[in-house]
Amino acid sequence: MMAASQPLRRDKSATAAHLKADLARTDTSSGLRQLQELLDVVLNPENPAADTEALDWCKCLIAGGEGFEEFCKTVRSYDNATLCGLVWTANFVAYRCRTCGISPCMSLCAECFNNGDHTGHDFNMFRSQAGGACDCGDGNVMRESGFCRRHRLRTGENVPSIPRDLLLMSEMVLPRFILCIIQYLRDGYVEQDTAAERDLQKVLQQLEPQISFLEELTKMGGAMRTVLTKILTNQQTFKELSMGQEENLYAKKNYDKYLSALKNSGLVSVEEKAQGATADVSVGAEGGAGALALLGTTAPGSPDESSKEEDPDSGQSVGQRKRVKLSSSTKDPRIIESLKHKCFLEELLFWTIKYEFPQKMVTFLLNMLPDQDYKITFTKTFVQHYAFIMKTLMKSHESDTMSNRIVHISVQLFSNEELARHVTEECQLLDIMVTVLLYMMESCLIKSELQDEEHSRHVVVNCSEALLKNNTYWPLVSDFINILSHQSVAKKFLEDHSLLMLWMSFVSFFQGMNLNKRELNEHVEFESQTYYAAFAAELEACAQPMWGLLTHCKVKETQEYTKTVVRYCLETLQIWFDAIGFIDEPSPNQVTFHLPLHRYYAMFLSKAIKCQGLDLDSLLPDQEMLMKIMVHPLQIQASLSEIHSNMWVRNGLQIKGQAMTYVQSHFCNSMIDPDIYLLQVCASRLDPDYFISSVFERFKVVDLLTMASQHQNAVLDSEQERPMLEGALTFLVILTSLRIHLGMTDDEILRSEMVSQLCMNDRTHSALLDLIPENPNPKSGIVPGSCSFEEMLSAVADFKAPVFEPGGSMQQGMYTPKAEVWEKEFDPIMVVLRTVYRRDVQSAMDRYSAFLKQSGVHTGNPWPPYKERTPLHPCYKGLIKLLHCKTLHIVIFTLLYKIWMDHQNMSEHVLCMVLYLIELGLDNQVQDNKEDEEPCIEEHCHDSWFPGTNLLSNLHHVINFVRVRVPETAPEVKREAPPSTSSEASSYGQNLREAQVFSLVAERRRKFQEIINRSNTEAAQVVRPKSSSTRWVPPGTPPQLVTEILEIRESMLSLLIKLHQKMSSRQNSLSASWLEDMDTSRHAHGDGITAIERILTKAATRSCQIKRSIQDICGKVCPPVPPKKNSPTDKKAMDKEERRQRARERQQKLLAEFASRQKSFMETAMDVEPPDTEAAMDLGASEVMESEVLYDCVICGQSGPSTEDRPTGLVVLLQASSVLGHRCKNKEAKKLPTSDEEHIYPADTCGVAHDVRLTLMQRFFKDSSCLQSVSIGWDGGVYVQTCGHTLHIDCHKSYMESLRNDQVLQGFSVDKGEFTCPLCRQFANSVLPCRPGRSTEAGAWHAPTNKKMCVLVKEVEDLQDKLGLFPVSFTVKPETNLSKEMELVIKDIKNTTQKKYMDYGKNPASPDNDFLFMYSVARTNLELELVHRGGNLCSGGASAAAKRSCLNQLFHVLAMHMRLYSIDSAYNPWTRLTQITQNKEADSFDDERPEVPMLFRDVPSLLIIFVLTMPQPLRKEHFTCVVKMLYNLQFIQAVAALSTRLSPEERQAWSTSGALKKNAANADTSFEVLLSHAIGELSTDKGVYDVNAEETSMLSSSVWSPQSIEFSLQQFCLPFLRLSCLLQHHLYGDNLTGCSEEEEFSSLAVCLGLLPSAPQPSNTVHSASCLEWAVSAFDSVTQWCAEVRGLTHMQAEQSLTLLDQDPQWAASRLLQLPDNYNIIFQYYHRKACTSCKKVPKDPALCLVCGAFVCLKGVCCKQQGVCECVSHSQHCGAATGIFLLINASVIIIIRGHRFCLWGSVYLDAHGEEDRDLRRGKPLFLCEERYRVLEQQWVSHTFDHINKRWGPHYNGL
Repeated sequence: MMAASQPLRRDKSATAAHLKADLARTDTSSGLRQLQELLDVVLNPENPAADTEALDWCKCLIAGGEGFEEFCKTVRSYDNATLCGLVWTANFVAYRCRTCGISPCMSLCAECFNNGDHTGHDFNMFRSQAGGACDCGDGNVMRESGFCRRHRLRTGENVPSIPRDLLLMSEMVLPRFILCIIQYLRDGYVEQDTAAERDLQKVLQQLEPQISFLEELTKMGGAMRTVLTKILTNQQTFKELSMGQEENLYAKKNYDKYLSALKNSGLVSVEEKAQGATADVSVGAEGGAGALALLGTTAPGSPDESSKEEDPDSGQSVGQRKRVKLSSSTKDPRIIESLKHKCFLEELLFWTIKYEFPQKMVTFLLNMLPDQDYKITFTKTFVQHYAFIMKTLMKSHESDTMSNRIVHISVQLFSNEELARHVTEECQLLDIMVTVLLYMMESCLIKSELQDEEHSRHVVVNCSEALLKNNTYWPLVSDFINILSHQSVAKKFLEDHSLLMLWMSFVSFFQGMNLNKRELNEHVEFESQTYYAAFAAELEACAQPMWGLLTHCKVKETQEYTKTVVRYCLETLQIWFDAIGFIDEPSPNQVTFHLPLHRYYAMFLSKAIKCQGLDLDSLLPDQEMLMKIMVHPLQIQASLSEIHSNMWVRNGLQIKGQAMTYVQSHFCNSMIDPDIYLLQVCASRLDPDYFISSVFERFKVVDLLTMASQHQNAVLDSEQERPMLEGALTFLVILTSLRIHLGMTDDEILRSEMVSQLCMNDRTHSALLDLIPENPNPKSGIVPGSCSFEEMLSAVADFKAPVFEPGGSMQQGMYTPKAEVWEKEFDPIMVVLRTVYRRDVQSAMDRYSAFLKQSGVHTGNPWPPYKERTPLHPCYKGLIKLLHCKTLHIVIFTLLYKIWMDHQNMSEHVLCMVLYLIELGLDNQVQDNKEDEEPCIEEHCHDSWFPGTNLLSNLHHVINFVRVRVPETAPEVKREAPPSTSSEASSYGQNLREAQVFSLVAERRRKFQEIINRSNTEAAQVVRPKSSSTRWVPPGTPPQLVTEILEIRESMLSLLIKLHQKMSSRQNSLSASWLEDMDTSRHAHGDGITAIERILTKAATRSCQIKRSIQDICGKVCPPVPPKKNSPTDKKAMDKEERRQRARERQQKLLAEFASRQKSFMETAMDVEPPDTEAAMDLGASEVMESEVLYDCVICGQSGPSTEDRPTGLVVLLQASSVLGHRCKNKEAKKLPTSDEEHIYPADTCGVAHDVRLTLMQRFFKDSSCLQSVSIGWDGGVYVQTCGHTLHIDCHKSYMESLRNDQVLQGFSVDKGEFTCPLCRQFANSVLPCRPGRSTEAGAWHAPTNKKMCVLVKEVEDLQDKLGLFPVSFTVKPETNLSKEMELVIKDIKNTTQKKYMDYGKNPASPDNDFLFMYSVARTNLELELVHRGGNLCSGGASAAAKRSCLNQLFHVLAMHMRLYSIDSAYNPWTRLTQITQNKEADSFDDERPEVPMLFRDVPSLLIIFVLTMPQPLRKEHFTCVVKMLYNLQFIQAVAALSTRLSPEERQAWSTSGALKKNAANADTSFEVLLSHAIGELSTDKGVYDVNAEETSMLSSSVWSPQSIEFSLQQFCLPFLRLSCLLQHHLYGDNLTGCSEEEEFSSLAVCLGLLPSAPQPSNTVHSASCLEWAVSAFDSVTQWCAEVRGLTHMQAEQSLTLLDQDPQWAASRLLQLPDNYNIIFQYYHRKACTSCKKVPKDPALCLVCGAFVCLKGVCCKQQGVCECVSHSQHCGAATGIFLLINASVIIIIRGHRFCLWGSVYLDAHGEEDRDLRRGKPLFLCEERYRVLEQQWVSHTFDHINKRWGPHYNGL
């Protein structure tokens, strides 16, 4: 020990270098000794694992003295790997390309995918569920053409060989390092019962750095992996190191722990069990010691035992049976051998399993896979531990995670055919898998209760066990399916008979599971949901392996396999029938949907006939077995009908769920299709009469099939009879017409599936892919020779591109059937078979009738069309006999008669199906009509009904008398005449007494016995008692049954013709010559009448005799005289018809009345005009209206004026908005950055520009003056919108109270004052009081004025000094309700936006600040209305926006509030606009800051201030006067701004040219003169222009012409004119005239009275000609310029910036997105968040400003608010639009609520892909994006999107 401790003191790298040098010599002994001693100290497992010292030593030693990083680089340069092999864990984004994949599990990492060429391939991106590895470079799993550039060139192969000494140290050190890890694992493991999961987790956490180090090593490339493989697989090293040396006590203890862990694995060790087996066989042979000690006494802890003890009565037999079954499996004693580890790899895997597959270990083991030697050894080791894995999985509490990790490993091993075959041959992989699965399922078996409960010997899995409920078996089954996909492995399986037998016994565990018993009395207490587990288990554990095997049985050469499977199926079925004690009758009221054995048999039969050319009869059992086989599938079909007839309601909803799942698209081809096929096979081989009787008996409608008008049914209530009869007939139609397995090609099947789905509803592409059953036709179209999904789709359907409804609901791209599909291919039978919901059948029919109406083929209610079928495969010709058997014909005849006689429980659907059956019979004639069979049946009872079995000859056979059993109360009995009266009748009766009674049941029994040839007595004992007891003595039915004879005298033909008359309600609907004039083409579509005509025509063309009969019957046309006995029912029928007619009329009347009411309501609702439009806005209202404005309250419905005491208010929504602030100068939207080089700069937005301007002003000017010189509210301004409805404010309060007490969950918060308008349900959050207004003075306010300008100016000045009309009234009555409400609304408005958007003054509480906020609200609303009108007023018109506008009311509320602040008259801007003030420089106000010069002020703000502070209502002449004065100022501002943009030379030139015209007459309305004057004034002494003159000249390269100057002046003044015009429109109701964009200036000027209204040609309008000065123009200009000049303390450039303001802004736009979503996804989904520097779990992008934020990220939470919410407040004043990167959807945050808006990225089929589940390429849908932008700009998110929820600041 001493010697070893020396080097520890020296520095590590020096020691390492020294040792490396020692070991490189020829004599290495001293170096070795030193190294071993050093390692003994460093890697002492008694040190705590968390100590990193050892790890650092190892790094140093391995690197041999260099830096570890350097060493890594060096080793990597020798990497010779040709595979990628990148391993990833769950949630990693990877790709799968079906075009390049050989195995369906193939996957690629993003880098290899993007570097390969997959254009036009069928690929998708997916989020890994369980983890995976990249297959690039592996030719076994994918085609080479799909490799990426790096792996296609196989760069690894030409790497130079590695120098020996480089990895020398690694070879020495690593074995000890790995041993050290293993010792920690041994030491840390405690048996599970005692250990909490925590302890295991703790051990793993401490080992984290060590395992990560191993992982790092694997990433160094092929060279290092080779070293690791050697170490991991070397048996010698393992032997030397692992046993633990004698003297080291710790190691010894450690090893014992390991041995006990091995023992407890439930797999008994060799020594105890099988001494005979030689223990040390070479690795190759023994690697597969598939440790299955399942024989004899299973290990003590095994779950098997416990289950046996719990079930004492069945314990013995079941247990033994299990054991017996298993002993047959072990072909080779070596399977029983226990685990014995021979190398590090084996023990590492053992501990990996023990610790339940820790992620790091899994990744390490997988990272090694690119090394071929390792891959083979590891696979063998994995197989060897397979049974152990299963045990651990079953015990695990985290079985989900564990399952994923297991599959993560196994899918890498078993997807490779080469490897799978190798392991199958060497390690008996198949035996192990099947045995392990069997063993697993045996832990949860229970006794089957199907059939004979007491004596049943059959056991089934218990679906409520965790094993099934949690799909714990999934990883093992998935591996099994995976290896069966390899042909070589599947063939081995099919050749091995004992394995097949084992597998069949496994399948039989599922046969009859999850049995349902019908509840007859009360509703079941607890609805079990076990059926999910049952269906999943049958699909995954039985059906999928079956489909896997079937894919290898496609050709003649594989006939033998199929025969074997079929043979074993039949054997196992026979065992099953015996076990459940089945004889011939199924137990009543029981059904199981799970018959995997039947389905295996059916599918292999189908395959044999379809693909392998085998003969059906050679594969079928005897008749008796067929009869047994058909019982249970038939039971399921009948139960489906019962469930839909509500006979199982007491079993709860889950039974409906089962019926739906059974036919659902993922299950149907493994469940209902094989069942129906099997029934078709049975029907084609059994006696048809027997089969048909069985069907009607199973469906319980035998009693209904009687000619009598009344009957008793012992088993059905009368309301269930009709649906059950419809069910039975529909089933027969499906059975005889479905051809899926009877001769259709795969293409035809695909086509009919597609058509039936499209007919039910238009479908999206992905829904269709999902709805079409997978197995017979793989959708990816890889199968050669089959028509691909896409081609087929384009053949049958048209694509409907997504459209946008005005409501904003998003539609997806849909496929809709082509017209010819509706015409020729719509197949209602297929639709019925495939519908999960009954409503889908109705939907298909509705769409069909809509198509017929539209194309004008048929206008009424059409019947389901009859469709020709593909010809039957010769093997199944026997099926046609069903349509040609007497039993069916008797049923058809009876039903036709009953329908004609209007017996109860008949329906149109019954008739429809009956006609369908007749037509099928006519179309499918029996070819070989052998008469020789007939005589044997001749003597039996029912033959006098019909002479033969052929439908054609039976159609016209007349039946005269029928004997029926009826209740005594039936009408037939009462009117019975004594038989003696008419001798003729009695003789008839004598003849027919024996013949015409017919009981289906007796018939069926007889056939059955005949076939089975049992002695009658025995059969009677078995069968009779049951039926007779239930059938003829129904309990509790007093009336006795008596026998009566009915006179009928009809044939099927005559009944058809009479039904035709009845349906067309015309006596002689068919004339005698009718057949000759038939036009057959119009028969394809239509209703029942058409159907009957079609049948008659078909029959007539097939037989002359029928043609004659039809003509005879039609010739005799006389009103149908039904038998006399039935007159009362007949009369009843007539009354019934009349009553129906009357009821129909009544209903029509009611509907009409209702419609008209609705219409009038809609008219009033849509037309509630806001009140002001009626009052003040009517220009034509020159006649004085005396009355006040009336408002309708939408709550109490009263109409009345708004008064001081009971004010009325408008329903409004207040919301803060930053839409205006996001406007830019540039019309183009900004681009979203998708690389690190691109950025977005927010500095050029409107909000920022105004902020900068205000801050600059506040530096130099008086604060109160600044606050009146600009507007705020660009960011966070309050926007007010209304739906136009009004209500009393007191009504509103009570409405809010009721909402508050309402417990219903609302999408809004009542506490925040939110509600929905009671009338139109639009979202709102406040009420804006309407002022009480008389409209008497309306005329006076509009009167055109002829006062002089100076007079008006004076009047305006006087008005400003007055306090308006409102305040006067307040002084009288201090607090009215109205004023209170107005105060409240102002409070609401202030609360709508955040504090930071209101406080701009130096002292926030000052009234000036409040004043600024108030008038800015008005400004915001005007500006936004302009934006909504498209940014200009060209469209004119009192647009819809105006009707819904509340600006008038808003102005009054604001005005009332603002009049509380008086304007200091000394600084009143009006005087500075209209007077020349004397210079007061003498006054020493030096300390005070100056006022803001007029030229710096914002003119629209001044306008709004004037209007709001003058008494209301303002006369129009005064308004015009204010506008004119302000226009002068605006114009001079434009001139000044323009002058700053000229170059000094140009400025000089314009100045002189203008000076020349100064004395002309119109000098003060000429821009040249004013321009030159302004230039002169501004450039005197310390001029504004003398900064950076050379720079400006650089800027303006263009020369200014008078035209361009005129244009720019107009553009500068336009925003002001638009705003004034809009204001005038709202205050006075003036209409806005539309005009073209060029004429906008002149048209607005005329509208505002700046120009005389005579329209001039547009080119002559000069902006200057609108000027009208109150005092001399030049004096005003001089004064205004002097204010600017006099700013001593301001730099010239700052005054320049303030002068050169540009009021023009382009509309707000969202960011411009790239066309392909992948560009966004790849850049952002791995991008780190700017604030927390981590890659967010849910990254999101703000589409307004491009900010990248963490959705729901706790990392970026501040004060309890997550990042998206806080960003929405900061960027959009509580409105945020975010694109969720990982989901491709957009969410909207509005205040405290949020909603999912949808996606603007759609795939090639016009569909969204939420959460990127399908991973198809997505492209930007411009229309959707425009809709989103439109909703943002128009603030309509709240109204258009319906599903809002609170986000609790958690987004």
